[in-house]
Amino acid sequence: MCIYPSRTHRVCLHCRVSYKGSIGVGSGWCVRCAGELIDAGPHLEIPRRADTAGWRALTAVLDSGLTFYGGCCGTGPGYRPRTPREVRERLLLSERRGIPIAEALATADTTSRPIR
Repeated sequence: MCIYPSRTHRVCLHCRVSYKGSIGVGSGWCVRCAGELIDAGPHLEIPRRADTAGWRALTAVLDSGLTFYGGCCGTGPGYRPRTPREVRERLLLSERRGIPIAEALATADTTSRPIR
């Protein structure tokens, strides 16, 4: 039996904050800077505010269009890079192999081509 979360993370990359809200409701606005929040999904692991490298990696992932919505039966959202180095490796993979950036960022192993 699948159990889906009812709340999602909404992220402000500028302020480095995340708010939880109901899934399906609009993205909302940041209470600090009044910028629009990004609906990142319920399975997001938020880096600490002082973790600048983690926030840079999260910014690259969310700007590429990837979200942290899991699959069926607890499979989770899949791999996502957590450091700028991992992001750079996957951007290089995207450039060399000609695959979309979002697909390269979701690839756990950069030595083999991701399965479609």
